[in-house]
Amino acid sequence: MYKDILVPVDLDHPEASKKAVGTACQMAKDYGAVLHFLSVVPPVSPLIASYFPKNYRSSLSAAANERLHAFTAQYVRSDDIKRQHVIAHGSVYDEILQMRDQLNADLIILTSHRPELKDYLLGPNAARIVRHAPCSVMVVWEE
Repeated sequence: MYKDILVPVDLDHPEASKKAVGTACQMAKDYGAVLHFLSVVPPVSPLIASYFPKNYRSSLSAAANERLHAFTAQYVRSDDIKRQHVIAHGSVYDEILQMRDQLNADLIILTSHRPELKDYLLGPNAARIVRHAPCSVMVVWEE
């Protein structure tokens, strides 16, 4: 039923993604799907970026890629699950939806936290993804 599953991971809060990864692994086993783990590096304002070395973006990507591989090595316990690691730069919501389109993923599995009052007014990333994704989205609640 599912061939390509996109699993966004927040590397600044890896414990929060643990439950979603467990769910994704089980679905990958059940359907023989490929798991595409995505981590988004937030944008840096141009003013601040001017103080960084020229290759800072590639350095950030390499560090995030290394952390993402370490994360999946820790939480994906099965060697027979096919996986891909993807690093993107930009806003979380936009990058998840763009990557969904690039991969033609048929399911997104992500973690969400209990909404705060400000989230009801602005909408968290998970709510935006659920509203705008052209595929199934499974939201696993962080406890």
